[in-house]
Amino acid sequence: MKTVTIYTDGACSGNPGPGGWGAILMYGAHKKELSGGEGQTTNNRMELTGVITALEALKEPCEVELYSDSKYVIDGLAKGWAKGWRARGWVKSDKKPALNPDLWGRLLDLCDYHTVNLHWVKGHASNAYNNRCDELAVAESQKFK
Repeated sequence: MKTVTIYTDGACSGNPGPGGWGAILMYGAHKKELSGGEGQTTNNRMELTGVITALEALKEPCEVELYSDSKYVIDGLAKGWAKGWRARGWVKSDKKPALNPDLWGRLLDLCDYHTVNLHWVKGHASNAYNNRCDELAVAESQKFK
């Protein structure tokens, strides 16, 4: 199984507001940047969309080292929150509806297809790949202003 390293980030100007996401996929000597955005969205939706789009770009099941500065994404997966929300019909343990069930459902399915190892990185710090993803995400969000 191929091991792919993925960095992702999301950005939103206002929450909700214009948003963007960026991703970098690396395999061996290959590196690919992806980005996109929406005119009216939230930061969490952009964080999720960056991860989903990067995983969907993989053409076969892979072992993925996923790096994100989003506690929402990392904790939602690593702590099993999203699986619990889905098992309860997209209801959180406090009985309130889980947000973004459409995206969480897609992401959980992709995590079943790929072997995803999660890594949280501090945002806006010294990680060049995370900073590049932030640049991509912000540039995409600015297209909608």
